[in-house]
Amino acid sequence: MTVEARLWEALRHVEDPEIPVSVVGMGLIVSLAYVESERRADLRITFTAMGCPAMEFIQDDIRDALLADPDVDGVDIEVVWDPVWTKDRLRDDARTRMRELGIAV
Repeated sequence: MTVEARLWEALRHVEDPEIPVSVVGMGLIVSLAYVESERRADLRITFTAMGCPAMEFIQDDIRDALLADPDVDGVDIEVVWDPVWTKDRLRDDARTRMRELGIAV
């Protein structure tokens, strides 16, 4: 498994603290790249709203999950608002889980 594949897998275990759905399933990860020469993960992420109270928690959880990989010494996270998050970014598994929780999506 490549480092980048391992990083994606790690992100699948990082859940939104308010809804038990992964940040990948929520569509919050815009891009992920591994810079081998610097042993760094570069991410572009978005949030469901600019005032999301969990923004710092989510970034800390992402950073912790990626730094647990033996090939990662640094994580750079850039928060972007383009593309704007909409429910269309939800993966099917996340949409199903949210419906099970009674959340209309």
